[in-house]
Amino acid sequence: MFSLAIVAGGICGWRLSQRYLDRHREALFSARARRRHAALGYLAGRPEPDTVRLLRDYLSWERHPLLRRRARRIAHDLEQRIR
Repeated sequence: MFSLAIVAGGICGWRLSQRYLDRHREALFSARARRRHAALGYLAGRPEPDTVRLLRDYLSWERHPLLRRRARRIAHDLEQRIR
């Protein structure tokens, strides 16, 4: 019973996080940092040249150091996956 509750909680948590990412996937230049973070998570799963170009524009715009670091890491990973 306990393991079933853990699995159910994990599934619910995953679904909620996916809904949040889907809802804010186009909020890369939002005024709210959490929405920008969600948009970065969405873009991390899209290995396309346009995504890398968008992240480069975002890096020149973003001022929050943690989000810049995350965007830089995502852009680097996507570049490696595209090659």
